[in-house]
Amino acid sequence: MSLAENRRIALALSGGGIRAMAFHLGVLKLLAERDLLEEIQRVSTVSGGSLLIGLLLKENGMQWPSSHAFLYSAYQELREKLCKRSLQWGAARQLLNPANWRFFLSRANLLGLALRREWNIDCALSDLPSTPEWSINGTTAENGKRFRFKRDNLGDYTLGYAAGGNFPLADALAVSAAFPGGFGPLRIDTTKFDWRKRPWDAPSGSEKSTNIGFDVLHLYDGGVYDNLGLEPFFDSGKCDTKCPENYIIVSDAGSPLPNGFSFRELNPRRLKRIADIMADQAHALRVRSFANFLQQGPNRGAFFFINTPTDGPDSSTSFACEFPTTLRKLTLGEFDRLADHGYKVALQVEKQYGLCKRMPGEELTAQDCPAR
Repeated sequence: MSLAENRRIALALSGGGIRAMAFHLGVLKLLAERDLLEEIQRVSTVSGGSLLIGLLLKENGMQWPSSHAFLYSAYQELREKLCKRSLQWGAARQLLNPANWRFFLSRANLLGLALRREWNIDCALSDLPSTPEWSINGTTAENGKRFRFKRDNLGDYTLGYAAGGNFPLADALAVSAAFPGGFGPLRIDTTKFDWRKRPWDAPSGSEKSTNIGFDVLHLYDGGVYDNLGLEPFFDSGKCDTKCPENYIIVSDAGSPLPNGFSFRELNPRRLKRIADIMADQAHALRVRSFANFLQQGPNRGAFFFINTPTDGPDSSTSFACEFPTTLRKLTLGEFDRLADHGYKVALQVEKQYGLCKRMPGEELTAQDCPAR
């Protein structure tokens, strides 16, 4: 399938732990069957989406796979990998080494070690391919902004950016997946980097050295800031794209907020429930803005949502939505149900609207792109 107006794809993969990894693989399978992996120019990922792309590149020799290579090699290799080793227990095993006890309160560092030893991700950011351009997203605890890692640099727009080519890819992935309460933040010694910044409206190349004001940064899961991974491509406030040359595809495997509230007084889970509601509403605003953008004209993008009901008696929508956000290994049956659901959601969107071919005047329904 060729893209309308010869446009390339910007792909955003959400967080959601191992659930998201399997769901996104199903989405990528549909895109590969349409020979669209070659059209992907930009990728932005959070949490499970970041872990998936890191593993995909590692299994393909640090190159973006062709559609054929994905279907006939990479997909099966990743299926076996996700059903063989648990990153969750892999991170815990790092504490058997007393030298790692210093990371007990910043357990994302342990996840980084596990990614090196369990999945053999031992390369640096500079080893990433130049195409597609990949943004690995985290959240800076010190200022609450999106901290991103790219092939050539790292940082956020308020602190500034530094050359980060030698930064370990495993640690960048660990940052993106360091959800609060699960792994905790990854600590970065900022004194090891030369931070540079330019005024907001100044041209590229006018950057000057800057003191960011922190000797150590604590970086959390990118989903704390934007669990869709959409911000590099889309301005939610303006309801408009940041890359008009791209067709934006969003795969959202975030778990919907469950109904119910039965916690007793003084139960700390009440605070978590309030935090979940706040995060869900922030997520809903981004989804609504992107849905409005898609409705304003044809060939703007596509939204694949895990809570979309699929056709057939064997629909796995409830199973997928209720699957916990974890990094444990999957059984083959669990993987196949989650990945098949992602594939069916993408296929259903394609049948209703066409990928990159939605007709003028044809609108998304609340069911296809629901506001949560």
